[in-house]
Amino acid sequence: MGTLLFFLLGLLCVGSVLGMILSRNQAHNALLLVLSFASLGGLFGLLDAPFIAAVQIIIYAGAIMVLFIFVIMMVNLKEGIRPERKVWTIRLSAGLAVFLLIELGLAVKGTLASIRGEAGPAIGSPTELGRLLFTDYLYPFEITSILIIAALVGAIVLVKKKKDER
Repeated sequence: MGTLLFFLLGLLCVGSVLGMILSRNQAHNALLLVLSFASLGGLFGLLDAPFIAAVQIIIYAGAIMVLFIFVIMMVNLKEGIRPERKVWTIRLSAGLAVFLLIELGLAVKGTLASIRGEAGPAIGSPTELGRLLFTDYLYPFEITSILIIAALVGAIVLVKKKKDER
């Protein structure tokens, strides 16, 4: 039953992403992205990573999508945003696509190894994540928190109106 649910959620995730790529309507794209985030959260849940599944659904399907909806509401849906096609962007996109396909192949190889029982310890539990964040990855964790605070201060400075504009 778990295998069938895994393949159904995987098919739903891939189908919603393909629908998002092929659709021209920004509102439909946002809803399809929510569906793909939710199905990805279900996949994490099936892979015995409940904390990552909850974070995926709460943060991405909830908070990030609210930001996307605000952007969609501010953009004129009739005109949209039409980026210019430049040769270097196409080359960069092709290189990134090749890199991501290689990464996907390595992920599938690792997943197959974990199905056969060759993988290391599970890292999806909150206890293991907390231990890793506060021991091995303490400095990157703290640097990330400083960067987030700097981005928040920068956003407040950019949004703050000057006295003469009021």
